[in-house]
Amino acid sequence: MCQVDRTFLVGADEHCGMQDAVIVDAVRTPFADRDGAFRDTHPQDLAAEPLTALEERVGFDPATVEDVVYGCVTPVGEQGLNIGRIAPLVAGWGEGVPGVQLNRMCGSGQQSVNWAASSIRSGFHDVVVAGGVEHMTRVPMGSDGNAERGVIDEHALTDTYFEHFDEATSQGEGAERIAEEYGVTRADVDDLAVDSQRRWAEAWEAGHYDDQIVPVETTLDGDPVTVDEDGHPRPSTTTEDLQKLPLAFREEDDGVHHAGNSSGIVDGASALFVTSRETADERGWDPMARIVQTEVVGVDPVTMLTGPIPATKGVLAKTDLTIDDVDLFEVNEAFASVVLAWLEETGADWADTNVNGGAIAHGHPLGATGAGLLTKLVHELDRTGQDVGLSTMCIGFGQGIATVVERV
Repeated sequence: MCQVDRTFLVGADEHCGMQDAVIVDAVRTPFADRDGAFRDTHPQDLAAEPLTALEERVGFDPATVEDVVYGCVTPVGEQGLNIGRIAPLVAGWGEGVPGVQLNRMCGSGQQSVNWAASSIRSGFHDVVVAGGVEHMTRVPMGSDGNAERGVIDEHALTDTYFEHFDEATSQGEGAERIAEEYGVTRADVDDLAVDSQRRWAEAWEAGHYDDQIVPVETTLDGDPVTVDEDGHPRPSTTTEDLQKLPLAFREEDDGVHHAGNSSGIVDGASALFVTSRETADERGWDPMARIVQTEVVGVDPVTMLTGPIPATKGVLAKTDLTIDDVDLFEVNEAFASVVLAWLEETGADWADTNVNGGAIAHGHPLGATGAGLLTKLVHELDRTGQDVGLSTMCIGFGQGIATVVERV
């Protein structure tokens, strides 16, 4: 393991015998509400949109792309058949650009970027496009595991699994157990949810999303439409509104989570153009950020969602950074209690976390979210001139993922 002092972060990979992996550009589609603006859009067409946008923005020849790595959590039906390969074909990149689909559940989009960085740092590749897609309207969550309301059908798991673990819980139940463990109240999670909506609205109004979201021209009910704004946010949400909502995963007075303080079910895609620094320099591409370090961990699959805590601590240890060395954080707002537990355990400041709103506001298109969070992060670092960012996510069946990036 190569540990580096923060003062030598820029170019540190050369000291470890590896080449830098840099993000040249990062984009995402709008995240459309379930059964909303993308309901008539095929997932393969949606997946191709960020690829086309990157080509137009960066101006590269698709033939230079050595691989496309796409996360997709429910790779069945219209999202099956290796959508990572089909997306560049649909984008018109020709037969010579390979592609692969991966599934690390909610961390899939971020994992695609981490794997792209690993491939580039090792020298195996120089140009990789990494991202993800999830059309939760046309391919409902859990379609690959006979899930209903997020609860896995126990018949989808071998009996041997239950020799090691007593139960297979839903992610919602995992979030409730985290709330109990950390003493999180309904007022706490509702306050965070309202703040997420407020932050998204202020960022949208200020144009902070303008450089990262690409409009999608599609059809809806047979008519041509241009989708250019997230469909899920509810900017006028108040705590009084949220107090009226019924709990989603437990009986009243026995839990804290409901639709208003949990991530939104949406449709979307995102992608990042990742290259070696040398290749970027040779071709005149101006990088936005360097991928400094990555981490993935396993945690209890029953509580399930505590992974961001050890993932964050692990990736910081690998880079010899402290939490105070990080300027901006993106923590997926799968459920509000997950973020609150992470804040308590890491000591990070909420003021530096999800500064432009999170998944409670803009939604969580499973396979696309991780790439979308990294897209937000590098654009915000670029906008503000801050240096170091960290993105982390909880993952089903008990995993966590983290990535540290540095503005260049």
